[in-house]
Amino acid sequence: MTVAHEITAGFMPLFDSAVLVVAGEMGFAAREGIELKLHRETSWANIRDRIAIGHFDVAHMLGPMPIACSLGLTPLASETIVPFSLGLGGNCVTVSNAVWQGMAADGAVPDLDPARAGKALGLLVRERAAAGREPLRFAVVHPHSGHNYELRYWLAACGIDPDRDIEIVIVPPPFMADALSVGRIDGYCVGEPWNSAAVAAGTGHIVTVKALLWRNSPEKVLGVRKVWAEEHPDALAALLRALHHSARWCQDPAHRGELAALMARPAFLGEPEAIQTPILTGLLQLGGAAERRVEDFFLPFDKAANFPWKSHALWFYTQMVRWGQLPHTPQNLAVARDCYRPDLYRSALKPLGVALPGANAKVEGALKVATPVGSAGASLVLGPDGFFDGQIFDPDRIDAYIAGQGRA
Repeated sequence: MTVAHEITAGFMPLFDSAVLVVAGEMGFAAREGIELKLHRETSWANIRDRIAIGHFDVAHMLGPMPIACSLGLTPLASETIVPFSLGLGGNCVTVSNAVWQGMAADGAVPDLDPARAGKALGLLVRERAAAGREPLRFAVVHPHSGHNYELRYWLAACGIDPDRDIEIVIVPPPFMADALSVGRIDGYCVGEPWNSAAVAAGTGHIVTVKALLWRNSPEKVLGVRKVWAEEHPDALAALLRALHHSARWCQDPAHRGELAALMARPAFLGEPEAIQTPILTGLLQLGGAAERRVEDFFLPFDKAANFPWKSHALWFYTQMVRWGQLPHTPQNLAVARDCYRPDLYRSALKPLGVALPGANAKVEGALKVATPVGSAGASLVLGPDGFFDGQIFDPDRIDAYIAGQGRA
């Protein structure tokens, strides 16, 4: 097929880069006339900086990162947009065996329940403080990441102040399990396979997962330089169509073996195929002999997983405000809202006759069960999307939501 567009894309060695990787490796990009050049990176800071200076046209990015780039919160501020989401869920919180033993002594059981695990962790944190011990050190992958915000949300909802009661540090995803094994950190929040890697090594225990903290919640996205998108609208539309077909392929259980083998290659994850199995099946090995199956642990396609909901962007924005990363102003709010671009998603995919949500935003946390919703094209089912503490985020009532958020 004739190459009409060359697109350079950065990605991190995480399983949720699969939709982008498969688009390039399984021919979906080529069928749309795209030569997709994939570049593996070692840190999210590198992804952020290389898209800002034009090394990458697009990139596998943390959901909040394009918002932070567009708001000038990064060293090299750049207008970055999100026309496509690369999936929902996929993260876990993993702790050292020593921390897990302490949590278990305080009532934790290996069932991934966020409230029970958080209560036990809170008791352990207070016991350590009373004994004059150093605070536990948890790692996240970047300050402007879903990991940082979901870890903080969980801790605060369970009565733990993430800025005073523990220490939070930044560690690149591929280094998390090693940092835990040598005692540099006590726990972390990261995407797969780096939680299962610690469990397989016998050095960590998974205590809860993103899919239970906020069900069917946003994680990685396709970040696009706004200038590039405006200069190459046909190339971007072709890429979005390729990613749509790739995501559908990734979701199909019949392709699990082939997908695991592809992602296990040294150019992508470089981890054994068995380590990919939990994210593909939702059956997690937690540590020891414990295991748990998690519904919708990671969705690359189903339940509008690829739609760039403005309500996702706005929830990330509220967390930036909550944790003191920027002030809440009408201007900042507008930048965050305009960063996610469902209009570009619809424009690219409408010719395919696929399900397109009828709205750009939704109330987050309101759906208790999977629910059919209004859509153009094919039928569409969303949710459930509940937060573990029962909170509701209405993007039309952002001022009240921000005002009602405490620190712990």
